Amino acid sequence: MNADFGAPKELAGGLQHRRALYQPPLPPCLQGPTVRAEYGDATTTIDPTCAQAVAQAFPHTFGQPLVSFVAPSADAAAAEERHPIRVGVVFSGRQSPGGHNVVWGLHDALKAYNPQSVLYGFVGGTEGLFANKTLVLTDDVLASYKNQGGFDLLGRSIDQIRTTKQVNAAMTTCRSLNLDGLVIIGGVTSNSDAAQLAETLIQNNCKTKVVGVPVSLNGDLKNQFVETTVGFDTVCKVNSQLVSNVCLDAISAGKYYYFVRLMGRKASHVAFECALQSHPNMLILGEEVALSKLTLMEIINKICDGVQARAELGKYHGVLVIPEGLIESIPEMYALIQEINILHNNNVPVAEMSSQLSPWAAALFQFLPPFIRRELLLHQESDNSAQLSQIDTEQLLAHLVETEMIKRTKEGRYKGRKFSSVCHFFGYQARGSIPSNFDCDYAYALGRISLHMITVGLTGYMATVANLKDPVDKWRCAAAPLTAMMSVKRHLRGPGAIPIGRPSIHPSPIDLKGKAYELLREKASSFLLDDFYRTPGGIQFEGPGSDAKPITLTIENQDYMGDIEILKEYLGKVRTMVKPGCSREILKAAISSMVSVTDVLTVMSHPLNTELPLYHFK
Repeated sequence: MNADFGAPKELAGGLQHRRALYQPPLPPCLQGPTVRAEYGDATTTIDPTCAQAVAQAFPHTFGQPLVSFVAPSADAAAAEERHPIRVGVVFSGRQSPGGHNVVWGLHDALKAYNPQSVLYGFVGGTEGLFANKTLVLTDDVLASYKNQGGFDLLGRSIDQIRTTKQVNAAMTTCRSLNLDGLVIIGGVTSNSDAAQLAETLIQNNCKTKVVGVPVSLNGDLKNQFVETTVGFDTVCKVNSQLVSNVCLDAISAGKYYYFVRLMGRKASHVAFECALQSHPNMLILGEEVALSKLTLMEIINKICDGVQARAELGKYHGVLVIPEGLIESIPEMYALIQEINILHNNNVPVAEMSSQLSPWAAALFQFLPPFIRRELLLHQESDNSAQLSQIDTEQLLAHLVETEMIKRTKEGRYKGRKFSSVCHFFGYQARGSIPSNFDCDYAYALGRISLHMITVGLTGYMATVANLKDPVDKWRCAAAPLTAMMSVKRHLRGPGAIPIGRPSIHPSPIDLKGKAYELLREKASSFLLDDFYRTPGGIQFEGPGSDAKPITLTIENQDYMGDIEILKEYLGKVRTMVKPGCSREILKAAISSMVSVTDVLTVMSHPLNTELPLYHFK
């Protein structure tokens, strides 16, 4: 364990000092020491066909209701007796800007609830949780970490609480410290583990309530309850500035194509948002590739078509942005990676793997450049996936595009200048950034919500905030059951596919039917040919631009909790109008309308995806 974790640090720069003084505003319901919890209807799963499997795996925490938090009446707040409580907090995901503010918000809410309450931080991430290595978090300890980047307050480690040994170790720690609650800060995998831990603690009569907080730079923990994750805004702002700088460098020199890979894991949210903010010439989304089942060479040909179309306009420069998860979206590459993963699981030595691949996989493996072969054989991540950040997909594409352009030149199909490329991977550069105002505010609010979840006895829930596109005083604070976000992977994608494996929260892909994607499609041709580069600049903390939020957040209508309230209002009106004693005509009209609604919803619960092309070149 790093001995410096939790040590007060001297803030070296003027900006760090100024940021440490920033006090995030709070939604009205969080401004007092307590809240009033309003319980809604029981929940099902995000995929209704998986409900039975999730219910079987999580019998104690499945079907819990949505919970909304509102400000209590003055009399209720004054009369409530608030005993001291003991809470633990652990960083379980990759470092993401704003994570420290979750801890700060949790601490402030804890002390406002009862000054004698204690907050334990687990030093060294989940390994610290298993080993019961704690640091009592006080205002003095937190002072130099408020609104600061990184996870260096407590650190992180293997990012999982999954095996029986690990779960039992976590339970032992919770009992040893007599914890009333445990707050797990992380992304998709960490919150899936939080759900399992909550279920196990109930089964073993452990009083500790387990709650999750959505903190992930990837932005892939996104569903009807979670509009975005803490850290996504900051990471996209930093990367967008880097991409825009590259765009201006490209047009200045006029002779290079920049291939830029952005961090984001399997989903393409970071690349998508950065493209909307910086306007590179081309963007390849993994979701488009997977849906259209584009092969590696089909992607190469589409990029080359774009290069050739620009050459016809006298332009021999450009910027291509790709997500790090692109390589897993290409059908043949995905199959190859799966074969390699199986060999890893069977403990086959790396030196022998290439000889144990199936014939077609071995042929593809040999076709790839040596550096990609080495990277594909790297050991898996903690969630048993490929190390996407270590696979230089941008260099693979640049290499194959150059080969194809040389071929087209020899065949007389391309008569422009020689193709030249420069490759970049922007990933780790943004993870430790000072968080944006939005991430500071969002994280601080989530930290306070997590404390209130524990005080009202919720376990197996995630802290959520809805209506994030609006000012803070319009935010809706709530808690959603983790099981409601779960689904089970399927072997087949067509009708009748059978769920297999253990239920978990899966990364959410880009919505190819959403407003943000529609906006991108409208601008794709202009981006490709017009050099319509946009310079968002660095993160602003004061003045114009300081309150800017992700474009993908602001243009989508994601106020799910608000829509639930609207539905409840209409259902209430129906109950009021259709009561025993109403006319037969009203009753028949109600039945007819309900039949129609039911038929429509039945069809919509089994949507059919249509294939979308990656780009259209005329």
